[in-house]
This record gives sequence, structure tokens and C-alpha cells, in this order.
Amino acid sequence: MAGTIAFTVNGEACAVAGDPDDALLGTLRDTLGLKSTRLGCGLGQCGACTVLLDDRAVTACDTPLSAVEGKQVTTLEGLGSRDAPHPLQTAFIDEQALQCGWCTSGMLMRAAELLRREPHPDEAAVRQALERNLCRCGVHNRIVRAVLKASA
Repeated sequence: MAGTIAFTVNGEACAVAGDPDDALLGTLRDTLGLKSTRLGCGLGQCGACTVLLDDRAVTACDTPLSAVEGKQVTTLEGLGSRDAPHPLQTAFIDEQALQCGWCTSGMLMRAAELLRREPHPDEAAVRQALERNLCRCGVHNRIVRAVLKASA
């Protein structure tokens, strides 16, 4: 049954009409035009669609719209900007931790959750936090270096 779901996305209040069982990913991309969140596997297994839901990393492809009612959603668009990039964004560029870019927003969001919880993680903690996010281009080591650099 369709209804209106009210939540905050990237600091802005919004209300969207939709089926509460619809995936958050479609609402972010198609209704709100926030294209940084990517569809990878569609099963919550690759991490490409990771966003923050009340500062907790979740996969948007399998998070129902009903789960965000009254909550705060942060996408890559809300993490930083061109004029004021998040330290993670700067570190990813500095470490060339990008290849095709498909996994990047999910990696950044999962890393942001880690750094909020643990501002100075060691390499093992970074690897464990990013374990659910897949990069098919093989830049995992650069991504880990970037997260460690951002935490410094």
C-alpha cells in the first residue's frame, strides 16, 4: 500500500510517496535524483549501494523505504562537496583509490561509518570494516591506505 514516507536526506527534510516495501535505492536515485548511490548486485552483498542510516552503514538496495521513516539518510552527496570535500574524499583522490568508480561511494560511506565509530583505526580494523564492500578493479590496498590517511 502506497503512502508518504518522511525522512531527512543529506540534512534536508523530504517526504516521498511510495510503497513502504520499495527499496531505498530506487527512491534515492529515481525520485530524489541522488545518483552517487549505485546498484551493484541488488542483494545487499556487494556494498555498492551503501548509505548511512542514522550514522550506520546499510545497503540501500535491500533497505525498505519504511525503515527510513523519521530517520537521517546520508549519501555521498551529503558527505562532502567539491568546495569542502570530506577528508576521506581527499584521501581517496590522493591515494588514487579509484578505478572504475562503481564501488567508490559505497566504500566511502562504509569508511565514514568506521571513522565516526573509531577515529583512528588500525589497518586490520579498516579491512574488517570494508570486508562487505567489493571492488572488482582490485584497488583494495589503495582504499585501505586512503582510509588510514584520512584517519590521521
